[in-house]
Amino acid sequence: MRLDLTTLNLILAIEQNRSITKGAAREHLALAAASKRVSDLESRLGVQLFERRARGVEPTEACRALVRHIRSLHASLHALESEVMEFARGIKGHLRIAANSGAIAECLPADLAAFSQAHPQIRISLEDLTSAEVQAAVAEGRADVGVFTPPLLDNRLQHWFYRDARLAVLVPAGHELAARSAVSFSDLLDYDLIGLHAGASAQELMREQALARGRTLNARLQVRGFDAIAQLVEAGLGVAVLPEGPAERFSRIFAVRLLRLDEAWGARDYCLGVARQERLPTVLQRFVEALCPQSKTIEPTEKARKPA
Repeated sequence: MRLDLTTLNLILAIEQNRSITKGAAREHLALAAASKRVSDLESRLGVQLFERRARGVEPTEACRALVRHIRSLHASLHALESEVMEFARGIKGHLRIAANSGAIAECLPADLAAFSQAHPQIRISLEDLTSAEVQAAVAEGRADVGVFTPPLLDNRLQHWFYRDARLAVLVPAGHELAARSAVSFSDLLDYDLIGLHAGASAQELMREQALARGRTLNARLQVRGFDAIAQLVEAGLGVAVLPEGPAERFSRIFAVRLLRLDEAWGARDYCLGVARQERLPTVLQRFVEALCPQSKTIEPTEKARKPA
């Protein structure tokens, strides 16, 4: 069944105005022609889209569902138009990247800058998501490539080792643990923990580790952004576990102490993943090879297959 854009735009206009007359006027259609389009569409779909009232119309649940898809279609068409028009300005490709907060804070910016300098005609967009959300976005086609921490949750992806990293601990400068150089995770469970929002990989990992010890994670404060975490730690509201890179930077800016996390699971990998396909588009292949030069054959490494 084919749905033409004129009719779909008419449905959206009627839903927004709660009037067939006003919807038809907005879409520059005669009232009789607009009414026929609505009736024909209702017949083809087998549902009623509007309930006729004395002072207009009211959309049914079926109509509201259809309108959601129409709005999504408009967004896709706008993105399509914008991306195609970029070719007229000399842009030769658009790379949509999704990455978790740790990768964005630790290692990704420098690599993106180097790639952009080497390929100025490729436009890059970047979205900050949790590792699980990154994998879903790539698998569902909402992103071309993702950077995340293992484990791999979706077998629709192929992935490579990108960078290794460590988790570290921040405590207030005057904290009773501040005199130590390293702490175990058990040492931290007696204190309030400041972390990222639920779903962030480090946060979920800490929750699992606390449960394994028969303890409860005192996650009193959860925020978006490592800088906010560091400021809350400085204010004495708790301690935090976060990637070593940003933790080290914050220890020079805020009144906090950087401690080593003495746990094997404190070492973790960042992986780069794409949707499985026989041949990667040229832009995507160049990006993979630039960030994972050890994977020139575009094959996942053994290291990337191991869960963190």
